[in-house]
Amino acid sequence: MTPEAKKHIDRMSNPFIFWWAMLFKLPSAVFWRLKIKHLSLEKCVVTIPYFWRSQNPFKSIYFAAMAGAAELSTGALCQVGMAGKGSFSMLVVDFRAEYHKKANQKITFTCNQGRELENLVDELKPGESNTITMISTGTNPEGEMVARFLVTWSIKKRI
Repeated sequence: MTPEAKKHIDRMSNPFIFWWAMLFKLPSAVFWRLKIKHLSLEKCVVTIPYFWRSQNPFKSIYFAAMAGAAELSTGALCQVGMAGKGSFSMLVVDFRAEYHKKANQKITFTCNQGRELENLVDELKPGESNTITMISTGTNPEGEMVARFLVTWSIKKRI
């Protein structure tokens, strides 16, 4: 792990620093009260509560709020995987969602493809790009899968 990756993990794991960063970079994360519960080189765990700000008229978590939590769980891993390895750009180029169960309680999104992403980043030469489809699985407190999101990131190493 690079020192920059460790620093990034420490910052994103601090609720106060995370809140301020999201307020300026991704305010919807603050509005929906997304929280990073765990972040390492291997995986990222993000939670979203079920309450009035994340709720739709059908008494479940709004699909866009769940999508935001899923994207954060994959994007945070991307940032950790690239930290200290040069300058990169990243962009979501495909996004697919599968909904399996009504999300009417706190949902935990987990992506555990950090090592796969790190290998992709390490293989990129300046000017090259590649894509990776990262899977974020949302589960309820009983451990039942509520949704699964497939987020395809394009990552390019800048010259």
